Amino acid sequence: MFLVTGATGNVGAELVRALAEAGEPVRALSRAGRAEGLPPGVTAVAGDLNRPETVRAALDGVRGLFLMPGYGGQRQILADALAAGVEHVVLLSGKSAEVDDDNAVTRYLRAAESEVRASGLSWTFVRPVSFMSNASALADQIRKSDEVRVPFPGVRTADIDPYDIAHVAAHALRSPGHEGRVHTVTGPEALLPADRVRILGETLGRELRTVGLTDEEARTAMGAHFPAPYVDAFFRFFVDGILDESVVLPTVREITGRAPRTFEQWARAHADAF
Repeated sequence: MFLVTGATGNVGAELVRALAEAGEPVRALSRAGRAEGLPPGVTAVAGDLNRPETVRAALDGVRGLFLMPGYGGQRQILADALAAGVEHVVLLSGKSAEVDDDNAVTRYLRAAESEVRASGLSWTFVRPVSFMSNASALADQIRKSDEVRVPFPGVRTADIDPYDIAHVAAHALRSPGHEGRVHTVTGPEALLPADRVRILGETLGRELRTVGLTDEEARTAMGAHFPAPYVDAFFRFFVDGILDESVVLPTVREITGRAPRTFEQWARAHADAF
C-alpha cells in the first residue's frame, strides 16, 4: 500500500495515476478526501498535514509514503509513519534546496529535508525545477488578449511536467536503489518565457505577443498572489541569479527509461485550460 499526500495537486494526482496504472494499491490523501476523478481502486482519505492526528490512521499498512513539504505536522507524521512500519518516504522538495541562501523557499525545503533525514525512515528526495504547469497562471490573460505579460523575461528555465516528477517518484517508491538519494529533475530544454508563450500560441492557433514586465511591475504583480517573503525569494533566484534552472539534466531518462515531456506536449495536453 502507498499513501500519496497532496493527492489532488499537480504532482500528487499524476503519482496516484502512475501507481494505480502499475497495479499498486493506493490511498489518496487530500484535505477534503474527495474520490471524484480518482482511478478505479484508489481509496480517498481525508487528512490535513498541519494536523498529524488526521493522517495517523491512513498510515496503517502503508509501505511507501509520498510526502509534500512545508507543513507543520511533518515531524509527527514521520514519527507516526516509522511507528506504523512505513519502509520508505519520498519527499517532494525543490532544486532551490541546493542553494546556499536564507530565504523563505530555501528555509522550508531544507527544514523538510532535515526532518526526513532525522526520522529514521529510508528516504528519497525529488528536487524538480519550475513546473510546466506554472504556465496555467497565464490562462486568464490569454483568454482576454493576445498580449501576455510575464515576469523575468530574460531567464531561461528547463521546466518539468509534473507527470515526469510523479513518474520519478513512483520509481523511487516501487523500486530498490533509491534509498538515501537526491534526484534533481528537469525538463528536456531550457526556454525563455517568450518561447513558452509562442508554443502556447501555436498550440491554440493564435499569434500571442510576449511583454516582459520590469522588475518593479513583476514584484507588484506577484505580490497580489504570493506573500512578500516568497516574492523576495523569487527575486533572489531569478533577478539576483542565485538559482540556475537552465541546466538540463538526464535524471528523468535515467530513472524512467524515456525522455521527459516537452513543453509542447504539456501545452497540447492542457490546451483546454486556455
